[in-house]
Amino acid sequence: MITSLDYYNVIWDSPSRDHNGSMPIGNGDIGLNLWCQEDRDLVFYIGKTDAWSENARLLKLGRIRIQISPEFLVNNCSFQQVLNLRKCEIVVRLGQHPTEIVLRVWVDANQPVIRIEADGDHPFEIQAHLEVWRNKDRFLEENEIHSAYGLSGSPESLVVHADTTITDQNKVIWYHRNCRSIWAETLALQGMESWLDQGTDPLQDLTFGGLIQGENFANSDGISLKSTKPEKHHLVSIHLLTAQTVTPQQWIDQLQKLSHQTNLISLNQARKAHQKWWTDFWNRSWIFVSGDEFAETVTRGYILQRFMTASAGRGKSPIKFNGSIFTVDALLDGQDYDADYRNWGGPYWFQNTRLSYWPLLASGDFDMLQPYFQMYIDAMPLAEARTLRYFGHDGVFFPETMYFWGAYPQDNYGWPNQRTGLPVHTTTNQYIRYEWQSGLELLTQMLDYYAITQNDSFLCSTLLPIAEAVTTFYDQHYPRSSQGELRIEPAQALETYWDSVNPMPEIAGLRFVLPKLLVLPTDLISHQLREQWTRLLVEVPELPTRQIDDQVVLSPASEIGPKNNQENPELYAIFPYRLFGVSKPHIELARQAFTHRQHRGSHGWYQDDTQAAFLGETDQAYNYIVNRFRQNHPQSRFPAFWGPNFDWLPDQTHGGNGMMALQTMLMQTEDQKIILFPAWPQNWNVAFKLHAPLNTTIEGVYNNRKLEHLSVTPEARFKDLAQMAPE
Repeated sequence: MITSLDYYNVIWDSPSRDHNGSMPIGNGDIGLNLWCQEDRDLVFYIGKTDAWSENARLLKLGRIRIQISPEFLVNNCSFQQVLNLRKCEIVVRLGQHPTEIVLRVWVDANQPVIRIEADGDHPFEIQAHLEVWRNKDRFLEENEIHSAYGLSGSPESLVVHADTTITDQNKVIWYHRNCRSIWAETLALQGMESWLDQGTDPLQDLTFGGLIQGENFANSDGISLKSTKPEKHHLVSIHLLTAQTVTPQQWIDQLQKLSHQTNLISLNQARKAHQKWWTDFWNRSWIFVSGDEFAETVTRGYILQRFMTASAGRGKSPIKFNGSIFTVDALLDGQDYDADYRNWGGPYWFQNTRLSYWPLLASGDFDMLQPYFQMYIDAMPLAEARTLRYFGHDGVFFPETMYFWGAYPQDNYGWPNQRTGLPVHTTTNQYIRYEWQSGLELLTQMLDYYAITQNDSFLCSTLLPIAEAVTTFYDQHYPRSSQGELRIEPAQALETYWDSVNPMPEIAGLRFVLPKLLVLPTDLISHQLREQWTRLLVEVPELPTRQIDDQVVLSPASEIGPKNNQENPELYAIFPYRLFGVSKPHIELARQAFTHRQHRGSHGWYQDDTQAAFLGETDQAYNYIVNRFRQNHPQSRFPAFWGPNFDWLPDQTHGGNGMMALQTMLMQTEDQKIILFPAWPQNWNVAFKLHAPLNTTIEGVYNNRKLEHLSVTPEARFKDLAQMAPE
């Protein structure tokens, strides 16, 4: 089915006016926003998943401009720009044979290097110019401070430090180096001074930048690399590096060594390996929908979102929900901001971040789950120390909002002048004060990952440590009622209902994960831990319910506090905690809750389309997902730059939700059971391949209301397959 991808290549027949016409492309760690301007200059921003500044902002590495000379070769010539999904390259054609110039840009899937290949019918010259906008130290002021979320209200001025360029005869070298760090002050503010001697500052002396080089090129002005003579073929390579080094020179030496090692691989060999990686990626799974006027839009949205996830999902840091590594310049309230700007800044919101990762289970993109899981494993030691410091007991809780090393953003925790009378464990930000259910949902995703992969190494190194720590927190932190039931208080139901008791996300989460933990391999779990889980499961209260219009429905909590946001916590018993669904008991209770939900939508982090699919509500799931994938940012030319919605552009929660909903309409699994077409419209045809528990893949073709092909690997799993008739 990989050849079907070519139909969904993004093809433009005219240049773009500015950055709003950029195309994304990346290798999982390095990403470009690339556009060709009306003057035929090729321009692109470079992003990287670990380019964290001293203020914990995720910065661009730089902007590159590629120019062809003599100019008459490209002035007013015909134009085509193609994003080739199968090969993961952008091809720009300027003119036509016999005066054509072709620019081919790709980010090597296996090496940290950008390749710009230029070929022409006649000899020409080319220049790669580095455009630096962080060219002097400056203060972040007024609304721009929001891009350093966590530091709003700081008693200190926020400084953006300048980049450095190095003069070299035949290269252009530049970098940004963190000469200071907010790490220590963040921990000290939050009562974690003792951790300063145990942890390692991840920001201090972190250096990121690149090196531009090419054969028969020379540095003309310090920041421009120009070909020394006209040729029919030119190759410009941009090598990128992020590293913590004692001195800038050590970073430069590492970068030089890295570029040398990369260049030992021939271009043809590197290109073949790059294209093989992408071929293997596309062959992991697919969904191609047809049958009505909206099917193509839904398929395109699914494919392009998966492409963007793959382009940014294999780096050191997880995907940023608010723009990933594909942010561009912004215009807000009449004020221009550079491409380093993003609403909600550098911290991770769990409720947003998770939505990029749920669909990676069924798509089989397991390598991209690892940075996400690893961030929480790396944050465990700090989380354990914080729990002991704040509450005097074992276990861990993860804040809803946190920097990638695990600390609260400062302004969420609260500055000293805001914290008068507050105990050390209480945040000034009430939206996230007791929102700690993230550990349970993270554990759910890990359990699903293990169910599919059966990876015992992951079970021992990652899942079980998280499981023990998170469940121990709930066991030791909360009191029991007079009936011996867990009473989760103080608490809140997500950001929406403050001062609640026994919120649905926590109750449903515990009721979902504990039975699954208890059936894990017995030889890997201690008898003591198994007894703890068994006891805790007995102590978890029943799911909270309430009456609406004489109907018993699921409730956000057993005691509901004041409302402050627009989420539906009661529906967490449907997704992410799949206690209700097709073929499961008491589905009408969940359907009534869905019918009576207060907040409805199919944009941003709203989960209505996925929850409708889990309930078998085909028409609603169809309408929501069509509406979701029909949306786009009106100023952005690329069709999958959704948003900004609640977050920023391109909105990764929006696209991740769409992927998850489409998969759930097509296939649902629980334990060993696999259900096909649980919420699939009759008028939609589909060719698909998805992943299921026990290392199972399901591949099929449904056409004209008939299942024309079905392949299950391994074949023994056919017995666990159930097919529902599309409605």
